[in-house]
Amino acid sequence: MPKKIVAVVMGGYSSEFEISILSGKVVTESLSKTDYEVYPVHITLDGWYYMSESGEHFDVNKSDFSFSNGTQTIKPDVVFNAIHGTPGEDGLLQAYFELIGLPHTSCNYYQAALTFNKRDCLSVLKSYGVHCAKAYYLNKGDEIKPEEIVKTVGLPCFVKPSRSGSSFGISKVKTIEELPTAIEFAFKEDFEILIESCLVGTEVSVGVIQYNGEVLVLPATEIVTENEFFDYEAKYLGQSEEITPARIPEDVNQRLKSEAKRIYELLNMTGLSRSEYIIQEGVPHFIEINTNPGLSPESIIPKQARAAGISLEELFGNLVRQALKK
Repeated sequence: MPKKIVAVVMGGYSSEFEISILSGKVVTESLSKTDYEVYPVHITLDGWYYMSESGEHFDVNKSDFSFSNGTQTIKPDVVFNAIHGTPGEDGLLQAYFELIGLPHTSCNYYQAALTFNKRDCLSVLKSYGVHCAKAYYLNKGDEIKPEEIVKTVGLPCFVKPSRSGSSFGISKVKTIEELPTAIEFAFKEDFEILIESCLVGTEVSVGVIQYNGEVLVLPATEIVTENEFFDYEAKYLGQSEEITPARIPEDVNQRLKSEAKRIYELLNMTGLSRSEYIIQEGVPHFIEINTNPGLSPESIIPKQARAAGISLEELFGNLVRQALKK
């Protein structure tokens, strides 16, 4: 039986470019070479191209996502989407792949667009009774009313871009005087922002996948950060402790697993996701969901998979198999 051809897309157009490159390399190296021919494809602002082991670039034909490997034309059977941020996590690439009929490992375009926009995703989930922080929304150009904001969400609070990842553009605000600077900082990442009340409790991250045809919740990871919150330095520069499985009571753990699965199914998700929660007074409060979470060695999902007894080769191979079945 011929090997399936997998294009691993990485890079993207956002601040998460370098993190995506790391994720893509891990996927490229981990996928079974017995089962698959694996080709790393870089999607950048300067162009889309397959990069050979010698570093040579071969442009992608966007009409069918084919490319040369130097001797022949390669047309992938499936795409492994390892792009964080736009255009791989916000629905743009998903829509393109669906239009040309090319299977991909991420969720469908609508789910990607909805979940990438924190404000819209929270609005949908709140209607289903999901516990979330109090929130205040701003668009660029809106009049900023610090007193009204503080009255709504209190202090301290978090100011976040609605569409960004890896904690880019996020600030923890302790005084009303800090709000304008934090808002300006968030608007550098997106023209829509949200300001949320500060939840107090244990921060956890939960991976959910479709594994062998069923929804599987991976062991939760407890986040213990040295910083004010789980920011970029905490996530990628070692300024945090990530404990898997999380040190939480079993009844809370079961409630967390049930909520993570419920949210995955409410949003009609497919593929791999990672959702974040603050457990406040025993109740998981949803923060956000990532549909293309980090897969680099420092990332949470690989650690959770190992805790569940799933190797990276099997984790990534399962995603490819699920995509080919869709």
